[in-house]
Amino acid sequence: MNDGKKVITRFAPSPTGYLHVGGARTALFNWLFSRHQGGSFILRIEDTDQLRSTDESTLAILDAMTWLGLVWDDGPHFQARRVEIHRQMVEKLVEEGKAYHCTCTPEMLEDKRRNALAEGRKPKYDGTCRDKRLPRTPGSVVRFRAPEGGVTILDDLIKGMISFNNEELDDLVIERSNGYPTYNFAVVVDDAQMGITHVIRGDDHVNNTPRQILLYEALEYEVPRFGHVPMILGADKARLSKRHGATSVMAYKEMGYLPEALINYLVRLGWSHGDQEIFSLDELVELFNLETVGKSAAIFNPEKLLWLNQHYIKTCPEDRLVEQMKPFWQERGLDTGDPDFLRHILADLRPRAKTLLEMAEASLFYFQDDVVYDEEAVRQYLTPEFADSLGAIAEGLAGVGDYSPRGIEEFLRKIAEERATKLKHIAQPLRVALTGKTVSPGIDEVMVTLGKDRVIKRLRRAMAYIDAKSGGAC
Repeated sequence: MNDGKKVITRFAPSPTGYLHVGGARTALFNWLFSRHQGGSFILRIEDTDQLRSTDESTLAILDAMTWLGLVWDDGPHFQARRVEIHRQMVEKLVEEGKAYHCTCTPEMLEDKRRNALAEGRKPKYDGTCRDKRLPRTPGSVVRFRAPEGGVTILDDLIKGMISFNNEELDDLVIERSNGYPTYNFAVVVDDAQMGITHVIRGDDHVNNTPRQILLYEALEYEVPRFGHVPMILGADKARLSKRHGATSVMAYKEMGYLPEALINYLVRLGWSHGDQEIFSLDELVELFNLETVGKSAAIFNPEKLLWLNQHYIKTCPEDRLVEQMKPFWQERGLDTGDPDFLRHILADLRPRAKTLLEMAEASLFYFQDDVVYDEEAVRQYLTPEFADSLGAIAEGLAGVGDYSPRGIEEFLRKIAEERATKLKHIAQPLRVALTGKTVSPGIDEVMVTLGKDRVIKRLRRAMAYIDAKSGGAC
């Protein structure tokens, strides 16, 4: 596939917004392909659209790439800084008679388009200026002199052989009136001069490819191999958009997804290796190829991504999970200074959590000096009938020698036996007193994480709450 040459791939986003999950998948496929082949991966920011490109978008793209772990070997290069090179290549084509200056105004072009449509012809440029040998003038553009016959063949690494009749292609503009190159021209010059051997991108670029192949040939550059990846659709088979959920990579970070979960999910949108669903990054580098990239569109399934995220939360190394969680805690003004306490909290919560955001919300009670009681939980369990058992737990806990989940369970069973009641009638009021809710991790795990002093303090506060609520009746 690489003919013995070093493989060089690239990701070339336009900085006109956030990094979309579709763009991230394209970057990932390029990154994996180059890594698998022992090659290089280049990042190029295509910022020649001066009206829409922003520094904020550039930073957002770089942040998203870094968060995903898609580290580039070269760059980032900025296309706008290469405009003089593009102009030199345009002039080269003009001098060789392969391009020409065109003075047709937008109004003239619109008239031509309308007339062509009215006559049932393809609304392509009719070549008015093609053979006039006009000089550059204010407002003029430069057009590529495309062949008027023959066929351009695309041997696509994913879609296979595709042929295009050259008569269907018009003389595209390669330099605008403001002196800036158009996309199709700049991308060819940059890819060629950066030694790109494989262009892997979305299949919305398929129709650009024959034009670009002709430009490679006119500039006497070696044509790279192309592979066009099918687009990502929502469940309704429409192109993925905000109405299907988040499309920004960094939105998934903010929602508490781990980057390895998103990487694993994105690679499976269109690529497979047997029935395997879960891959480490090392496995992906070893296994990835373009032969098993599908030809049909992939369907984005948020539930599948959530399932993967839950898996990676469960298997994430303890210290790394703490570091991933810290921003979520700090945003809520919580003290993250005790790493042992944080590790215990995550050990309690991670078996059930689907996102880091969910864990952050579920963990609030651990940090609160005064637990916020749920009203329904109070109505059911913070009542005088349970005050005695809460008091017994508070009194007896100081003497518990084995302060482990097993030791605490034995202690609570003993309290229940002494009161001739079921353990759940002890555990639920205790859970509400400690967490404010009727649902939490195992109560023995919570008690170990909180520590004796916090548990006793919360029990006494709950008893005082019951006393005040009942007017001192208990």
